[in-house]
This record gives sequence, structure tokens and C-alpha cells, in this order.
Amino acid sequence: MLARAVRLLLLWGGLLACCTGAWATTTVVHYTSAEMLREEAASFRPLAATVDEATLPGRWTQVELPRVIDKPTASGAGKLPVVTTWLRVRLDALQGMKGPTHFYLIRWLAAGQIAVYADGQLRYRSTGSAVWNLFNHPALLLPLNLTADSPPPRTLLIRLDSLSTPEAAISSFYAGDSDSLVEMAAKRDWLAYQLPFMCSAAFLAVGFFSLAVWVVRRQPANLYLFAIALLSSTRRWHFQLGPEKLIVSDAWFIWLTLNALMWQSLITHYFLQFLHGRAMPRLSRVMLGMAVVFSVVTLPVTSVFPSLLALRPHAHLLLIGMGTLVLLVGLWHSWRSRSLDAKMLSIAFLLNYVFGVYDWARIKYVLDLESYYLTPYAAMVLFAMFVVIMFRQYVGALNGVERLNTGLEERLQSREAELAASYDKLRQVEQRETLSRERQRLTQDMHDGLGSSLVSALRVVEGGRLSEADVAEVLKGCIDDLKLTIDSLEPVEADLLLLLATLRFRLGPRLASAGVTLRWEITDVPALNWLDPRNALHILRILQEAFANILKHTRASEIRVATSAAEGYVNVIISDNGQGFDVARAFASGGKGLSNQQRRAQAIGAEILLESSGTGTLLTLRLAEKRPEP
Repeated sequence: MLARAVRLLLLWGGLLACCTGAWATTTVVHYTSAEMLREEAASFRPLAATVDEATLPGRWTQVELPRVIDKPTASGAGKLPVVTTWLRVRLDALQGMKGPTHFYLIRWLAAGQIAVYADGQLRYRSTGSAVWNLFNHPALLLPLNLTADSPPPRTLLIRLDSLSTPEAAISSFYAGDSDSLVEMAAKRDWLAYQLPFMCSAAFLAVGFFSLAVWVVRRQPANLYLFAIALLSSTRRWHFQLGPEKLIVSDAWFIWLTLNALMWQSLITHYFLQFLHGRAMPRLSRVMLGMAVVFSVVTLPVTSVFPSLLALRPHAHLLLIGMGTLVLLVGLWHSWRSRSLDAKMLSIAFLLNYVFGVYDWARIKYVLDLESYYLTPYAAMVLFAMFVVIMFRQYVGALNGVERLNTGLEERLQSREAELAASYDKLRQVEQRETLSRERQRLTQDMHDGLGSSLVSALRVVEGGRLSEADVAEVLKGCIDDLKLTIDSLEPVEADLLLLLATLRFRLGPRLASAGVTLRWEITDVPALNWLDPRNALHILRILQEAFANILKHTRASEIRVATSAAEGYVNVIISDNGQGFDVARAFASGGKGLSNQQRRAQAIGAEILLESSGTGTLLTLRLAEKRPEP
């Protein structure tokens, strides 16, 4: 990947070189040599509006461009001496050229300022501070003609004022057709500044988005991404801003850029630990302590070092050492882990490290100072890698949620199947228990009712005390009793009226054969949700006993059956016009009929009200609408 990146950069440089060569053969001249004159002073001297090159002290010497300015030989009475370097170029090749012309200087490096004179007249002066001009690595593009029709100047003088530390340098330059040079400068500016700036702005925007996500979700990866994006933009802001003076002092600017690189390396170390999952608490504490000490010691307010600009080369060595440690530890543990994200971040940090060392060698003038700085492109690689990592984290989170949902759905289906099987077993058990209870109920009821009647009839018949008509009457009663038992098994669905209709159907013919008129005055009543076969049989038995008592004892010719509902009760009323009886005496005598009715009424939570006189008997069965408590 590194080799491909280098080849791509070389291709860009080759294209620019081809374009430059083509311009040089037509309307643009590439100047790679100049005459140089040096002056040394204790402080910066003011710029003059005009300069006469003949009055400048010293001797002009021919030098090649690009050129590194030699350090001064004097110490300047305890102060950092200032070097003023003059470069003189004759623009003979531009004479006779028609149209506007421009001057394009690729780069100048100096902790100081630059000024350009055309035929002795000041055409340009830098506006930034000495430190900012050093960090900004600015290119210089300015017109040579005062008007479109005026001829280009014959001589250019470039004045470069710089501190002795760090060393200053100046690149070769171009002069000629304005359109060609503006296009050339625009292309180089887009590649060197605009493209990295757009990526850095996008990186910072993604960082703030990650910070917002961290505030909501508290995931460490989002906080790490924000911190690295912010620190990456801070340490490279001199690539992205203009030559204007900043709102912070030069000392604070140097402090911010140096410490941003230190803390970026440290945060990357923590992020790598998070990704590959191999914690190194002791090493992390040592590195954190180093970063804190470095930040405190280099604070401009502490005055530990009189000049951070002089400290900067030594600080770079410490930063390279910190980056080397983070790189080696991160690569080792990332490659031993199974985390692809950790490996990708390690590769991105490796590229940042290599590009950073490359640029450090360039500012030491070991390499060509006119080539592109690579650390802005390293930031682009880091941004792209972070986008890939966060995308993978997001997709991985979605896949995890999907797997979790799938697992939950499978467990839910399994649980539902288990519950369904359990419910089936419970239904089967319940059905068996219900059938068993019904068998017991029917057996008990037939034993107490039909069986008792048959046994009694059998004993009387064996004793010869009943006539055939009496035996037939007993058998009819037994048959009616059996029919009522069977009828109680039919579903009535909480409908009392349906149950009464069944009773009328069974007992109606017997009443008619006995010469008793049945008046049916049934009205609609609320449903009884507790009316099941067991309770229905109790109600039928109570009413059957009432009819039997009327036929046997009251000599009634008419029976009236009515219903009503009031105050949460449903009433079933049976009255006759017979001769009546003494209710108290009947209960005192211990008759089984009345006692059976009371017992059955208590079993269903009902109440029997009995009134009797010489004009008839009134029986009221009060049934609660709601299911009675057991």
C-alpha cells in the first residue's frame, strides 16, 4: 500500500513536471539559479519601499536553487541573530513578452519574512508572523506587470529575513505568462492544500458526529475517533489556513501543534488497545505520564524553555520516539489478534508514521524541499481508514442485532412450542379430570336420585303394597329423573331460560296427564356465567322437587312459572293454587324433599324462599348473577 501511494505521488509529480517543462519551452521560464548576498544582524530590520541593489553591502555569488541558507557565524550578543538573504535574478528571457506576466515561488521556509522587489520597487511583503510563516510553508504567486500593457521588470530582488534556527530555505521559481502560471499554481495548490483541507474538514465533521453519538451511547470508539479527528486537524492547521496572523501567540501555536501530535499518538494507542483487546495498563500509564509531563513542561506560561522554536527539533525526536513505540506495540498486538479493524488502524498509523518521518527529513533538508509534504495525505488515509472502521462497527452492530433477534426468535419459537406441548398436556389432564368429576357427579346423582327411587319402589313392590298404577307412577318419576340428569349434560351457555325450557319439555306432559295447567310467564333475564352442567343439574333438581311436591301434596289445578331480575339476582318463581301447607312444620318434620332443595341451593350459592297459605304455595329460587365464591 505504501509503495502504491509513493508511485501515485511520483505520477502526480511527473505530470506536473511534464506540464512545467512544456510551459518552460513556451511562455514560462523556470529559474534554477540566482545571485545571492548575505547580511547578518541582531534583529529584523524594517523593509524599505525601494531598494538600490548597488548600495547593498557584500559580494554577490552565484548559487543553485533550491537553496538552504547557511547558518550565521556570529552569536549576536546573546540573541538569536537574524540572517537577511538577498537573491537577484535577471529576467532577460521575459523581455519583449506581450501581455501580463506572473512570478511563482513554489515554497520558502524561514522563521521570518519575505519581500519581493521588481526593478527596485516593493511588490510584495509577507504578513504573517515569523513562526507562522515557518509553519505555513506558503507558495508565492504575484503579478510582475503593473498594468496589462506594461513590460515585465528586468530584475527581481528577493529579500528573505530569518532567524538562524531553524535553517531557512528557498525553492526555485517560475516567471512568465500569467495564465500558465496561475493554472500551474492552482493545480499545485489543489493537490497540496485544498484536497487535504477538504478531507480534514470531513474528518473533523465525522469526529463531531462521533462525539454526539458518544454523548448518547457512551461507546469508547466514538470518543477516540472524535479526539483523533480534532487532534489531527489541530496539528495540521498550518497546512489549511492562510498567511494571516492567528489570534493565538506564536508560542501557544507551537505548543498546540507539538502537543496535538503527542496526544494523537497516545489516543491512537488507546484506540488500538480497544480494537485488539489486549490491555497494557503499565505501558499506558507510562505513556500518559510522558504526555502530561511534556504538555506541562512546554507550556508557554511555565517559561521552562526560553524559546519553543529552539526546542522544536528536540521535541520532534521525542514525538518520533513516542510514535515508534505506539507503532511497534500496536502492530505486534494487532497482528496477533483477530481484529481486522485493529490491523487496518495499525496500517494507517504506519503510513502516518512513515509520511511523518519523511516530512521531518524534508524540513531537515535531507530531501528535496520542493516536493509535496506527505503528512496531509496521511491524514486522508487515516480519515478513510476511520470511515471504514466505523462503517464496519456500524454494520457489525446491525449484524449483531440481527443475530440477537434471530436467536430470540428461535428461542421464542422453541418456548412457544414447549408451552403449546405443555398446554396440550394440561388440556388432556384437565379433560381427564373433568370427565372423572362428571362420572363421579353422575354416579353420585344417579345413586342419590334414580337409584334411591328404584330401590324404594323395589322394596314396596316386593312387599306387595303397591298397585300396578302406583308402580307405573314410580317408574315415570324415575324416567323423568333420568331424563333431567341427561338434560343437565347439554350445553346451556349460561342461558337459564334454555334450561327452564328443557324442564318444561320434560315435565309438561306429566303435568298435563295429571290435569294440572301450566302457565309459563318467562321474561328475559341476564346470563349466568357460572351455569355449568353440575350447577344446572342442581337447579333442575330443585325445580323438579317443587313440581313433585305440588303434584303429591297440594291438589293444585294450576302451576305458574315466572322469572325476574333485580339487585344482581335472577329469580325463578313457582306458584300454585293448591291447599298449601305449614312451612315450619314441614321443615321440622325432617322431610327429605325440602332438605334436599336447601342443600342443593347452598351448593350453588342460591337461596330458596318458601311461602304457603290456604290459597296456594309460592317458591322463589334466587340465583346470583355473578359466580358465587366457593
